[in-house]
Amino acid sequence: MPLRSEVLFIGGRSGVGKSAAAFELHARLSSLGIAHAVIEGDTLDLAFPPPWEHHLAERNLAAVWANYRALGYRRLIYTNTVSVRFTDQLAAAMGDDPVVTAALLTSSDRTAAERLATRIQGSDLQEHQDRSSVAALELEERTPDRVPRIDTDGRSVREVADILLDLTGWAADPAPAPPAPAIQRPAGRPR
Repeated sequence: MPLRSEVLFIGGRSGVGKSAAAFELHARLSSLGIAHAVIEGDTLDLAFPPPWEHHLAERNLAAVWANYRALGYRRLIYTNTVSVRFTDQLAAAMGDDPVVTAALLTSSDRTAAERLATRIQGSDLQEHQDRSSVAALELEERTPDRVPRIDTDGRSVREVADILLDLTGWAADPAPAPPAPAIQRPAGRPR
């Protein structure tokens, strides 16, 4: 019987450092030889018009995670602005009753605005900053109290990743790496 999956949901406003923390955590886990996958949830339903009423993010998560599980992965880092509000639905979409850890990254308006200004060069910077501020308020109000808050102000990406790694406990219980997939070569192709 396959081992039960584990997932870390990282949520937070735009500019808080979700992706940066996930990529640093990926680097840390890789250096420790701990098998895992990373999915940027914000891209699973990025379309216009928005397909939210079709639950496309959950459907795409189910499909992508099934592919990782088929290769033997059992640990997932999932980033999405509001993921920490919908952990039950997202965990159900994974389809294998995962052990769930969640963390809400927080920051001041000033910090988020400065970070957004470094990556958004277009005319919609102010719109992104305004949406980030609104999202921060909604996340704080609507995220369950059981979800730990991690303030990213004044912390390096590595410090935030260390906190996330401690929350998961994955360093203390490294999962064996999945077997390397066999490379299927078309007949007649040279090796």
